[in-house]
Amino acid sequence: MRHLQVLKFIEKIARTGSLRSAAEELGITPSALNRRILGVEAELGVEIFERHPAGLRPNIAGEILLKYIRDQLADMERVKSRIADLSGMRAGHINIATTREMAAFFLPNLIKAHVAEFPAVSFGVNLYERGEAEASLLDHTSDIAIVFEPLRLKEMQTVYTGAQQMYCVMAADHPLATRDKLRIYDCTDYPLLLPKRPEGIRLALDTAADKVGLTLEAAVESNSLDLLRLMSQDSQALSFCLAINLRPNLQQDRLAAVPLEAPSGLLVAGYQRGRTLPVAAARFLEKVDKALTLQFS
Repeated sequence: MRHLQVLKFIEKIARTGSLRSAAEELGITPSALNRRILGVEAELGVEIFERHPAGLRPNIAGEILLKYIRDQLADMERVKSRIADLSGMRAGHINIATTREMAAFFLPNLIKAHVAEFPAVSFGVNLYERGEAEASLLDHTSDIAIVFEPLRLKEMQTVYTGAQQMYCVMAADHPLATRDKLRIYDCTDYPLLLPKRPEGIRLALDTAADKVGLTLEAAVESNSLDLLRLMSQDSQALSFCLAINLRPNLQQDRLAAVPLEAPSGLLVAGYQRGRTLPVAAARFLEKVDKALTLQFS
């Protein structure tokens, strides 16, 4: 809708923090974009951005306007999705907030299958630190959140909740690779490759260690699960992952995975409590629930 264009411009500037970057993404000149913003400020009778050498940042008036803008854009997506649904097709844009555990296999495969079935649906997928994914639901930055060990569960309307098995990943010829299962203290004789706090996997590992009076010392810490996994190749070092991001072809990477006896953290999928999702997002969330239930029940 053309009348929403300037609202999208303001939201893009707020997200990028830069007039030039926003203009490049929007495909217009910085001067033209600046004129649009000045026009809005003139109409409101107040500035909505603080201008700094490093860029633009919404002031208090701008934050109030941004809340309105994001609500309007979210409402329009819901309207477009419902209209498309009436005509027998599925269309719309779905913003997903998630954590790194979901990004390796589960989400890519599910999104590819959905786009193949409904080509008019587009996706935005953003990776957040623990606690931030749920927060992104509140201003409608995201429609759906799929997270391990959420911090703000009371603000979510959960559709799926299920436990996740933890695995210890190691070189295929590692002394522990032939074991049927491991306890956390079995791992402490070897270098540990640990996710950074506050990752949900790290929370589960620290909780398991605390229960037996241990403190885990990391040889390497990273927020890249792929980096940690690959560092286990041809070494004595141990990394960790959840069932949902356990690589199916570990043998090709000269790796093995052994179940770890640790408290099972919760994987949760849902949306903002009290919100009515656009049809496209609601349909996809149903698929998420079905896929997780089939895979882990």
